[in-house]
Order: sequence, then C-alpha cells, then structure tokens
Amino acid sequence: MFEVLTGTGLAASAGLNAYIPLLTMGLLARYTDLIDLPSGWAWLGNGWVMAILAALLAVEVVADKVPVVDHVNDVVQTVVRPTAGGLAFGAGSSAETVTVSDPGSFFSSHQWVPVVTGVLVALGVHLLKSAARPVINATTAGVGAPVASTAEDATSVLMSVVAILLPVLVLFFLVGLVASLFWFRRRRADRRREREAARAAGFRV
Repeated sequence: MFEVLTGTGLAASAGLNAYIPLLTMGLLARYTDLIDLPSGWAWLGNGWVMAILAALLAVEVVADKVPVVDHVNDVVQTVVRPTAGGLAFGAGSSAETVTVSDPGSFFSSHQWVPVVTGVLVALGVHLLKSAARPVINATTAGVGAPVASTAEDATSVLMSVVAILLPVLVLFFLVGLVASLFWFRRRRADRRREREAARAAGFRV
C-alpha cells in the first residue's frame, strides 16, 4: 500500500514538473539511505543522469514562468511529464524493470502496470495544470504565471519528498487535487456564464 502511495505521489509530482521527482529520487538514493532503488532503476542515481536532469530542470523552471512561453512548454511537456510519471511510479513502487528486453514477459508479468498507472496519474495532473494556467494568465495579465509556476515547483518538491518519507500524506494531496479539479471546473463554468451574460447585454445595447 505504501509503495503504491509513493509511486502515486511521485507520478503526481511529475505532472507538475517532470524532472523534480526523478532528480529527487536520484539524489536521495546516491547520497542518503532514505531510498533504495531497485537494480533496474539504479541509473537514476548516476552522476551524468542527474546532471542532465538538473539541466533540463533549469530550462523548465525558467520557461514555465514566462507567459506564452509557458503554454508552449506545456504543449511539449504533454509527452515528457506523463513519461516521467511512468518512470517515477515504476521506480517509487519498486518495479524491477525499466527496459523491455522480453516484451512477452514484460506484459504477462504485469510489470507494465506501474508504468502505465504513473503515466495516467501524471497526465491527469498535467492536464489540470495546463488548463488552469491560461486562466491564471488571463485574469492576472500574465503577472500570475511566475507565482503559479513557483508554487507548482514547490509543491512538486514537497510531494516528491513526502511520497518517499511519509507516503500516507499523499492521500491528503490527492483529496486536494480532486477538490482543485472541482473548483476549476466550477470557476470555468462561472466565467463562461459571465461572458455569455456580457455578450447578451452588448446585444441588447
């Protein structure tokens, strides 16, 4: 159960920022005893891999804080974040394989389940983030982009650490995520009604 919560938390974190959970796992595995990666995922603690992840993270952090550029970045990350989520869930839930050397064995042994689960979790969080960002940019004239992005990065870091150290707290994050989804859907419906009402008022004038 805790392994599933750890994988879910890491995948959700990847939905906000693809590189933070992977880099967090690599750093903790290499320099602490807080996490022991399965042999198939030991590459996350490789120095070169962590250096590449850190460089990609730097680009992501900057790009995600600039209005318009953040939208382009979100489009690109539609592939990257779910992929990272699959890797994060697989490593976090102790899946034993990363590369598929025997496709038949891979699917028959259900080793693909953690990876696909992570992809879906990260994709859901990514889509919510991508849908919310244009609303934030429009309502704040772009000023809210760096604030929202910083909050997302901080949440991604916190969620990655919590998922590894206190996975039970991931449940509270998931509840908050569902609540945010309902709030966003309601907010978007309200904005649609406001636009329709304004349009109708303009026609009457």
